[in-house]
Amino acid sequence: MVDHTFPYTGSVRKVRELVNTGHLGDLYYYDSVRVNLGLFQKDVGVIWDLAVHDLSIMDFVFDFRPVAVSCIGINHIAGQPEDVAYMTLLFNDNFIAHLHVNWLSPVKLRRTLIGGSSKMIVYDDLETIEKVRVHDKGLIVEADPEQVRQMLLRGYRSGDVWSPQVDLAEALGTELSHFVQCIATGETPITDGNAGYRVVRILEAAEQSLRSNGAPVDLADVLQEI
Repeated sequence: MVDHTFPYTGSVRKVRELVNTGHLGDLYYYDSVRVNLGLFQKDVGVIWDLAVHDLSIMDFVFDFRPVAVSCIGINHIAGQPEDVAYMTLLFNDNFIAHLHVNWLSPVKLRRTLIGGSSKMIVYDDLETIEKVRVHDKGLIVEADPEQVRQMLLRGYRSGDVWSPQVDLAEALGTELSHFVQCIATGETPITDGNAGYRVVRILEAAEQSLRSNGAPVDLADVLQEI
């Protein structure tokens, strides 16, 4: 078992439930901003410090894996690791993820958008009460019956916004209880060694891309059947 804490939060568990029950329809994107001023790490760059959280969340929420990663970043303190970075993950089936991580932001943000054809999620970890909001917004698109290949934009759909009930139990306590349960029953942890391996391999590939000025690095073979 690896210590990926976010999958044990009520907010992320609710996001996974909404995704897996089809509330969002066809999934389009995952877009995250995870920024603050410091704390600077001397041994790793900002992607290993902050992007790791979003990678662990995506590994838990989605049942599919990225096929390629591209990453660009820069350091503003000589001799130190990157303090600002942008990571893009490519998936099959027209899904994409983008992670923005930054140690030089004047404000602290922990906000994630997940877009689908039916509904969209805003997950803000800094909210004290309504951390997850579901927006019934999107595009109204239909095929021209005379030209099936041509998609027509009919307009925008703007419906209700609602905040589902989220378990407010402290994540670390939930994680430790799960760990004890797995020891007692032999159950496989939801953040098992394979989950940790997948996240580390993506980070290594992102680091490789960063050193190659953002050149995409293939992940299909790396993450296949893991």
